[in-house]
Amino acid sequence: MSVDLDAYFARIGYDGRAAPTLETLARLHELHPQAIPFENLSPFLGEEIPLDIASLQDKLVARGRGGWCFEQNLLFAHVLREIGFDLVTLAARVRWNAPPGEARPRSHMLVLVKLSQGDYIADVGFGGLVLTAPIRLAANIEQQTPHEAFRLGAYEGMYLLEAHVAGAWQPLYAFDLHEQTLPDYEVSNWYLAHHPKSQFVTGILAARSEPQKRHALRGGRYTLHRLGQPGESRAIESVADFKQTLSGPFGIRLPNSPELDSRLRQLLATPPA
Repeated sequence: MSVDLDAYFARIGYDGRAAPTLETLARLHELHPQAIPFENLSPFLGEEIPLDIASLQDKLVARGRGGWCFEQNLLFAHVLREIGFDLVTLAARVRWNAPPGEARPRSHMLVLVKLSQGDYIADVGFGGLVLTAPIRLAANIEQQTPHEAFRLGAYEGMYLLEAHVAGAWQPLYAFDLHEQTLPDYEVSNWYLAHHPKSQFVTGILAARSEPQKRHALRGGRYTLHRLGQPGESRAIESVADFKQTLSGPFGIRLPNSPELDSRLRQLLATPPA
């Protein structure tokens, strides 16, 4: 099965050419995180997360849901290949909020796109600091996106992606250029969705970008980040508030799950770690 480009373009609001150019890549990369939010409601509710193209298209495109990195970037890779882009799928070790020197698994997916202008990194699935533009695979160069500036450095023989946040460079993840395939992602996908201590099982995370702003939800706290301004944060007060926030600022068409209200109620009653 191939991806339905017309349905995907309608979902993200793209009306340009389906041509394998840097201009097309940049516009798709900007629109995707605005329309398809990062969210982990499936593992939070104990649902399976299939990564085949039919399931990805049904969930993220037809049913108005979001997803996490494997879902987001696999769908994006299918779209890019259908358009005619030459690409390689990669995996990364997340360094965001990780203690220095701590060993981390390859639990994140990203895409290397090969263009006549050079190689570019594309990633529409890194939550609250998701790239909103592709960046060149070039070290030690500050690269501006519609949101933060990013750069690629070095970490233990790998590329290190960093974001300029609150006046400082923050490490996001480290990766090399060894190609990864669907079975590689399925291992991490299953582990993160089933391990009892996984943050994706025990809590809720959601993120969506808009021009000049980002929405973020972690546990029972919602934050609106406006570029160049302090974040505006508030606590979620009830199950109804939780559901309105998920469907409002994040644009998630909530799943019809009998577990949703009880799981949200339980989360609100759990003291923050």
